[in-house]
Amino acid sequence: MTFSLYDATIPSNLQILRAVDAMLDKAEAFVTEKGLEPAALIGAKLADDMLPFGYQVKSCAVHSVGGIEGVRGGLFAPDMAPWPTDFAGLHAVLRDAIATLEAIDRETFDTLADADTKFEFGTFTMPFTGANFLLSFSQPNFYFHATTAYAILRAQGVPIGKRDFIGSPRVKA
Repeated sequence: MTFSLYDATIPSNLQILRAVDAMLDKAEAFVTEKGLEPAALIGAKLADDMLPFGYQVKSCAVHSVGGIEGVRGGLFAPDMAPWPTDFAGLHAVLRDAIATLEAIDRETFDTLADADTKFEFGTFTMPFTGANFLLSFSQPNFYFHATTAYAILRAQGVPIGKRDFIGSPRVKA
């Protein structure tokens, strides 16, 4: 069996994006049940020097679909645009990313493996191949932000666990 770049990225991104979207549902129910303002949870952080929950959710899309778009265009730079400040906006970001990933053609995607790709942040530049960028930079960032979003919800008391983070594994049919 050949294991492709598509196989190494797209199914796992979809699995975790769907899981984060489902965690948003639980976060919404939590704030409603507790009579909290959604902004309090969306703005929650693990530490003062970290970005909040809303940013972490947005970054899951940035490091999945955005990473792929960066490889396609040859350049990825941090997305400094503001993140949604309500649950509907966060759901929309995730669901748009999911729909975009679901529409990707496997064969076309696999041709990106050798594409020259640069990461730029100000004057700092890192050269990659498409595969190396996606697997050694974008994918670790994707999991970091998904994990941080999960940890923020847990720290705020949202009743979620490991199964919520993992979502639906791809089991043998």
